[in-house]
Amino acid sequence: MNYMKNIAELIEQKRETFIKVSDQIWEFAETRFEEFRSAELLCKTLEEEGFAVSRGVGGIETAFIGSFGSGKPVVAILGEFDALSGMSQKRASSVQEPEVPGANGHGCGHNLLGTGSLAAAVAVKAYMEENNIKGTVRYYGCPGEEGGSGKTFMAKAGLFDDVDFALCWHPMGYNSIMAMHSLANYQVYFKFKGKSAHAAASPHLGRSALDAVELMNIGVNYLREHIIQEARVHYAVTNAGGFSPNVVQANAEVLYLVRAPKVSQVQEIYERVCNIAKGAALMTGTEVEIVFDKACSDLVQNQVIEQVMYRNFQELGVPEFDEQELALAKEVRATLSKQEWESSSTMQGVPDRDLVNWLTAYDGGTVPLNGSTDVGDVSRITPTAQCTTACFVNGSTLHSWQWVAIGGTSIGHKGMLHAGKVLAATAVDMLKNPDRIEQAKAELQERLGHAPYVSPIPDGVKPSAKK
Repeated sequence: MNYMKNIAELIEQKRETFIKVSDQIWEFAETRFEEFRSAELLCKTLEEEGFAVSRGVGGIETAFIGSFGSGKPVVAILGEFDALSGMSQKRASSVQEPEVPGANGHGCGHNLLGTGSLAAAVAVKAYMEENNIKGTVRYYGCPGEEGGSGKTFMAKAGLFDDVDFALCWHPMGYNSIMAMHSLANYQVYFKFKGKSAHAAASPHLGRSALDAVELMNIGVNYLREHIIQEARVHYAVTNAGGFSPNVVQANAEVLYLVRAPKVSQVQEIYERVCNIAKGAALMTGTEVEIVFDKACSDLVQNQVIEQVMYRNFQELGVPEFDEQELALAKEVRATLSKQEWESSSTMQGVPDRDLVNWLTAYDGGTVPLNGSTDVGDVSRITPTAQCTTACFVNGSTLHSWQWVAIGGTSIGHKGMLHAGKVLAATAVDMLKNPDRIEQAKAELQERLGHAPYVSPIPDGVKPSAKK
């Protein structure tokens, strides 16, 4: 297939540009909705490549769309670029050691994700120009995936309504088609307000907000037995009320993340959690303010596009690594625990490798993803498919220092560039065969039962940089 060779060459010609962008975003390591330098770097690169860029879309300062072409069909290539707090780590190191203690780090590889999608968009544009292909290619700069659900806010703003199909990917330790079903979620703050008092002289005059937080957490822990097995409920105490034990804490808050396979199931559990919070306030004589932070829907698979992506992935092969990269991977893999080793692909009947050099077979089936992604909301508006490429050490896990260390090396770069090729080839394949786009749309409607998209985020909720 000549278009694959052309696309691969187009990306290889600009590989140093893409690597530089990825490494700069790795160094910026900006967290949700504060990715100002990362977003501007991507915007400027798109403009240099001939895209028209709209900044601050959907009312989100770090969200943007780079567009080339006109008319139908419209393909959206999704990019992320946010980091995680407290995950600073020296690159290319097999020892856990932060570059700056307490600073941020790219523990989920979004520096690679955003740049691999950028490479795909640039290659699709160039191919469209050279071959006079009609349509529009867009790069969606999607901020705040980590705990912010940026795409869900963008979807609520209608930014994907005219898109014919969407493509994305995620850096992982293996090469695959992401035929997965994710968990929907709500993230909500519970802010308790009480009354301060001297904890020894007049404790009877105080009303402890911290007591309310603790009672709420205990209540939710008892709730866990009585929710569906697939659900997950997490929390973090974001304000414990201060550092003085001799003062009754007047203010305290806890952040909850509720997950389940369907939004309706999340809503049911959320209502029960809210009742527990109200009960904790009643028991302690405090008040509780419930502040909805963000949400995302579960992912809808699209086999039509996945089959096209898999065929292109097979033709393009997988990333190949040299001896130096294999040596680093061996050192990093030696830091993994026995449990991490056993969870790797070694235990799934495939070869044991420090870096995966095969493509996982695709049969159209769906596997559960015990996590969440805001790509889910895009997938409910337009047919969407995703892949993964080997960017990290086999068996290493998301949100780990090992991922930060490898995400700024040539191992990550190779997987990133390969993902760009797979996405671009898939986009071109679909654009050249518009009947497949219609088939993909028909599949989506069948899976949804022709129900219109409803955002899980209530009206009036705005994106927040608070972590």
